[in-house]
Amino acid sequence: MKSILILVIALFTLNLSAAPNVWEGTPLKSFSLQDQSGKNRTDKDFSGKWLILYFYPKDKTPGCTIEAQNFTDDYAQYQKLGVEIVGVSYDDVDSHKDFADTYEIPFTLLADTDAKLSKAMKVDRILPWPHASRQTFIINPDGIIVEHIENVKPKIHSQQLLTKLEQHLSKK
Repeated sequence: MKSILILVIALFTLNLSAAPNVWEGTPLKSFSLQDQSGKNRTDKDFSGKWLILYFYPKDKTPGCTIEAQNFTDDYAQYQKLGVEIVGVSYDDVDSHKDFADTYEIPFTLLADTDAKLSKAMKVDRILPWPHASRQTFIINPDGIIVEHIENVKPKIHSQQLLTKLEQHLSKK
């Protein structure tokens, strides 16, 4: 019995360490959500362009604000590369509008109030409160996820993404 338990643990450990990112190579899930101006936006609005789709827990919280401000500071670099940025949280349109106005956020924020997109992308969390976890997806112009970043550090995330995007764009 002890041998079987050791074998199961070994196989489980090997499986975890060898597991590829399950998102890479898969199409972006379809969505239809309102942005901070109340306009309905769908995944089709971003087709044909590189897309940074980032999920974050809550408007105006410290980490989320730092992350959004860094994306804002670097926005011209993203535009130069032809990359769209879209932030997603459970917050409603009014909260997103206030957040965008307060911090002069120039990119799209989507209100995933029913958590459908967050659940479809498996970033939804219930503890310590229902929210989208801080994760980012890089999507190519064909709508295919080319990278998924789970361990996001708000202070350096934007610069890391710019580096990753330049690598992807140089492969063209």
